[in-house]
Amino acid sequence: MSRIGKKPVDLPSGVSASVSGQTVEVKGPKGARSFTATDDVSLKVEDNVVTIEPRGKSKRAKQQWGMSRTMIANLVTGVTDGFKKEMEINGVGYRAQMQGNTLKLSLGLSHEVNFDVPAGVTVTCPKQTEIIVEGTDEQLVGQVAANIREWRKPEPYKGKGIKYKDEYIFRKEGKKK
Repeated sequence: MSRIGKKPVDLPSGVSASVSGQTVEVKGPKGARSFTATDDVSLKVEDNVVTIEPRGKSKRAKQQWGMSRTMIANLVTGVTDGFKKEMEINGVGYRAQMQGNTLKLSLGLSHEVNFDVPAGVTVTCPKQTEIIVEGTDEQLVGQVAANIREWRKPEPYKGKGIKYKDEYIFRKEGKKK
């Protein structure tokens, strides 16, 4: 049994949801997002609460029940607060700056990396060593942050590279004489 699926999704003030078939559309102050659930669950909106119920007792129905509830809760969070990933750049000469819709990264390579920011995500650089990725879609924000981090992952000896702000880098000891 899904324990997460039993909990209904509350809609805060200023957020509205509508169900048409298996598609839930959530509108809020930061925009509108939608999610299409599988036929294994049934969706209802009543009294500013979205409830999800499984259709049948199959294993797949139970799996989709919890997953659908989490996806709808993420839609509500996205249109109210949005999602945010903060990243830090460590290393001598490593820096980032925004130019229009392009993130320019100097990461010790022979060339400067130009990263085009996709639609639906905003990237800001308050300092040369900080990158903030924001948006309403949690999956897209995480994927963009991972793509930026992929250019120079933090290494374990000096910790140089791009890391998430809350990430811990396991440090290794260098060679001994």
